[in-house]
Parts: sequence; structure tokens; C-alpha cells
Amino acid sequence: MESIWIEYAWALLILIGLEGLLSADNALVLAVIAKHLPEDQKKKAINYGIIMAFFFRFAALFAISFIANVWQVQAIGAAYLLYLGLKHVIQARFGKENENIREEVKEESAGKSFWPTVGKIGLADLAFAIDSILAAVAIALGLPDSPLDDFGGMDGGKFIVVVLGGVAGLILIKYAATWFVQLLDQRPALETTAYAIVAWVGVKLAVITLAHEDIGVLDHDFPHSTVWTMIFYGVLIGIAVIGWFAPANNSLEDEKL
Repeated sequence: MESIWIEYAWALLILIGLEGLLSADNALVLAVIAKHLPEDQKKKAINYGIIMAFFFRFAALFAISFIANVWQVQAIGAAYLLYLGLKHVIQARFGKENENIREEVKEESAGKSFWPTVGKIGLADLAFAIDSILAAVAIALGLPDSPLDDFGGMDGGKFIVVVLGGVAGLILIKYAATWFVQLLDQRPALETTAYAIVAWVGVKLAVITLAHEDIGVLDHDFPHSTVWTMIFYGVLIGIAVIGWFAPANNSLEDEKL
């Protein structure tokens, strides 16, 4: 019996590390979406975003079987993250300079509308909640059954592991979001990097959707394979490293001033 709990403890440590990465993505998106708000509203919007992240992830915990089995839910989350990420990356990198400037001015003006910004944060939180819970379930389902009763449609021990991992991720979101707000002021290029990461997480959800047993485009086990895991995190780290060292677009910033 002790060996089972040791295995559960290791799985929990791995899940906390994974949730840390996913929470960093979520926190960076909170910071980027709220970036154009006045300072007092920015803090309020991020706090609302953190509250919504708590709500959506805990709600997702009690809808695990629904999220894991209904591919349409996964597809909607993937589509929104891809739209949110690619829209910004394409405008920032491939649009004409004058169109890009006008779009940024338009976004800055729209950003001053507090509640639409909060709504946008909420949609992003929901999509990240789906990704977070699917990742946690994938790890938990690989564990042996515990002596605890079933809860939330899962073995009790596995459910506890998922809950504890989710709580750790939410705590990390709270502290990371504030840090990312400060970091974006120092490294403006990270804004585009954040949206590229959002799009890549959308690709991950799309892969999960395509591997769903009702779709069958990809092998059912592919999203949890070592190959895909290495590809996903390798690209994720690559995007982050490139964004960290990328120079800010000074000419664009000068024109905005």
C-alpha cells in the first residue's frame, strides 16, 4: 500500500510542475490582455481574472468526465486560443506597419473599456481551465486505483491529486500575473511571445480533439505520448527563449509616442 502512495506523491509533484507551466501561460495572458487598461483598472481586471480562473478550474474539476469525453468542448477551447493567439501574432509580425499601428491604437482604446476586457480574460481563463484539467486527468489516470471511494466520476485518490495540482496552479497564477505585468513594461516583445504561446496551447488542445475516439484523426494515445510531450514543451520553451531575447520594436514604439 505504501508504494501506491509514493507513486501518488511523485505524480502530484509532476502535476504541480506541469500546472506551474500552464499557470505561467495563463498569468501571462492575464497581464497582456489587461495591459492597455489604466493602472488602477489593470490591477482590478487581473484580480477578477484570477477569481474567474479559480472558478473555472474548480467548476471543471466537477465536470471532468464531461470535458474529457465531449470533443466539442475541447474543440471550442482550441479554436478560441488559436484565434486569440494567431490574430495578434499575424497583426504584429506580418501586417503592414501603418495598419499595425492603427490596430494597436484601436486595441488601446478598446482596452480602456473595463468590462469587455474582463470578459476577454474570462474566455481565456475558461480555455486554459480545459487544458489544465485535461493535462491533470491524463496524469492521474495513469495511477493505480486507491482504496478511497470514487468522487467526481473518478477514483477518490486520483481526484485528490487533480484537486491539489489545480490549487497549486491557481496559487502560482496569482503571484505570476503581478510579476508578468511588471515584466511586460521592461520587455515589450514578450507581448507577442505570450500570444504565440497561447496559439501553441491551442494547437495542443486541437491535437487532443483530433485524437478523441469519436474523431480518430490521430491515435488516441498520441497526445499523451513521450514524442508529443517532448515536441510540445520543446517548442514552448523555444518560443519563450526567442521572445525573451527578441528586441522590442523601437520604431513602432516611437511612432505610438
